[in-house]
Amino acid sequence: MNTWLLPAGINESLPDEAEKLEALRRHIVDLYATWGYRLVMPPLVEYMESLKAGMGTQLDLQTFKITDQENGRMMGIRADITPQVARIDAHRLSYEDSNNNEAEKRIINRLCYMGTVLRTRSDEQGGSRSPVQVGAELFGHAGIESDSEIISLMLETLDSLDIKDLVLDLGHVGLASGLVDYAQLNDTQRSYYFDMLSRKSIPEIETWISQSDFSSTASDMLLALPMLNGSPEIIEHAKNSLKNAGNVVLDALDHLHKICRLLSIKYPELTLHIDLAEMRGYAYHTGIMYTVYQTGRAGSIAQGGRYDGIGKAFGNSRPAIGFSSDLRTLANLSFGTTQLINSLGVTGILIPNIEDLTLEQHVTDLRAQGEQVIRYLGCSNTGKLTAEELKGHGCNRVLHKQNDVWVVKSA
Repeated sequence: MNTWLLPAGINESLPDEAEKLEALRRHIVDLYATWGYRLVMPPLVEYMESLKAGMGTQLDLQTFKITDQENGRMMGIRADITPQVARIDAHRLSYEDSNNNEAEKRIINRLCYMGTVLRTRSDEQGGSRSPVQVGAELFGHAGIESDSEIISLMLETLDSLDIKDLVLDLGHVGLASGLVDYAQLNDTQRSYYFDMLSRKSIPEIETWISQSDFSSTASDMLLALPMLNGSPEIIEHAKNSLKNAGNVVLDALDHLHKICRLLSIKYPELTLHIDLAEMRGYAYHTGIMYTVYQTGRAGSIAQGGRYDGIGKAFGNSRPAIGFSSDLRTLANLSFGTTQLINSLGVTGILIPNIEDLTLEQHVTDLRAQGEQVIRYLGCSNTGKLTAEELKGHGCNRVLHKQNDVWVVKSA
């Protein structure tokens, strides 16, 4: 038995990758700070009731469960940090007037986070079960302004890492939910229709509708919805196809139209794709949903949406919207990390292995300046080392004594 093997989908990072991830982490956290998003660090484990609050059964299935030996209660190792941040917003942060519920609702909290999560299954075939989740959440505002801000921050994150050829896929929960309400589908019919929508199984939908007793208007719209995807111009077509579906549907279409207009002005090179039958995260999203892809690459880069009311389980129902990504995915896709990562490559200074007070003081000064200084653990003479030997120690310079003065020299 190979005791060094890790479980499938469980990652560790060796020095080069770890340094790159840490540099990206600092860069992203600093970026979010410039937008007013403050860092929080939720715990690795919580009680299951808290971890799955407002997020549907899918998160429950993705969570590893353990028993708290202190009291016998079921705990979970976090599979998603979003509900933890919602708990922090709803219950832990101080408000100006804790006895005034209306004052609490008006307070806007901008929070960001970064940490490893653990999942029973990876999102993609052969993917990671221990991604480093990074994201931002905005609580306390339910308007189009906060939608636009969060989506813009998500796109700015990717732009700052020089990740190109992006496609932003947009959807809205109000389309499917409003349509099934209009058609008066019962719970069984709703579940069946949503399942077919999630699989984009149009032949199944056609057969099901032909065998049902829906009105002709309802049937036409139920059949039209999965076909409504493409460029933003599809929204105008949808307004005509779904014009009888009620205000919830029409309001959702109007909301998407406004968001597309704002994003097209701010990011003219961004490709927008509309999928009005998008069902990803439908169980817990309450409004707009979005996913970022890269042309020619399978799998999403970042995703998010509006999930108003998630704080209700913690005693404070609040508007909420956010996004998340995986730090390793961002690192693998980024072309702009070279300037972020001074620690990568061979940049150290090798010092001789001798006892010398002036040497020690000079080393202290160099490290205070941010230099990487490495002591040679062989003989004291570092001047005879070749460039390749220096590189093997992670260095491209040596500290050499010249006329009783310590001088840094290149290899």
